[in-house]
Amino acid sequence: MIARGTMMSLALPLRHIGLGLFVALLMLSQPGQAGAAEAAKAGERFEVTSIKAVRPTLADTVAALQRRDIAGAKTAFEAYDSAWNGIEVYINTRSKDMYDALEHVFQARIEKALNAPNPDVPALLADAQAMLVKYDEAIDMVSKAAPLNLLYDDIARLRIVRAHLREVVPALRAGNFDKARKSFAAFDTEWDSIEDMVKAHSADDYVAIEKGMIDIEKALMPEKPDVAAATALVNDVMAKYNATVTALTREARSRP
Repeated sequence: MIARGTMMSLALPLRHIGLGLFVALLMLSQPGQAGAAEAAKAGERFEVTSIKAVRPTLADTVAALQRRDIAGAKTAFEAYDSAWNGIEVYINTRSKDMYDALEHVFQARIEKALNAPNPDVPALLADAQAMLVKYDEAIDMVSKAAPLNLLYDDIARLRIVRAHLREVVPALRAGNFDKARKSFAAFDTEWDSIEDMVKAHSADDYVAIEKGMIDIEKALMPEKPDVAAATALVNDVMAKYNATVTALTREARSRP
């Protein structure tokens, strides 16, 4: 890792002091982290533990709808959508039918219903419960299947970390600046785990992302950030990050 303190004067130490306060709580708050750790101890491969780690967000959505808590269901389902983006590559690669059912049938229908003026809670609950059953079928399918080539695990790791960054712009646009800061802090914390993959693909993109992260943190510091400016910075970092995701995905699909 290039020392950001060397590159950017004292910016790195100051940045990590500010974001370091989030680390312990963020790791505890990620969906299914404890369950994933336990599964890993049992010898399950990364693909299985990662897909299982997303399941609690769907269970939380069902539980909220059972309480007729639409706000809670929206929060839980947003967490599902973010976590799903990290691991959907596995499902899409293994079964297009399963992927389409989860992404384009259940998820699309539930999101639309949750955002309706007067949500039909019984119908929503039925869909969420059916989606949870379908998701369990996906877990079973993956658990019984032969492993994919290892590049898919690298892609998933990149996408799982990227999911936090993807949350920043919607939060900014919604005026939820605390959420934007928390999501960016989660991305910053987990960046170290995948930065070598980015650096191996493009040293220039790596350096630009490192600098961009410092710029994003500065942009998020004011009580009311400049949404347009912060959004532009996040999008620029995202574009450079996505170059590595795209390259690895192309390579993975070219292999048996």
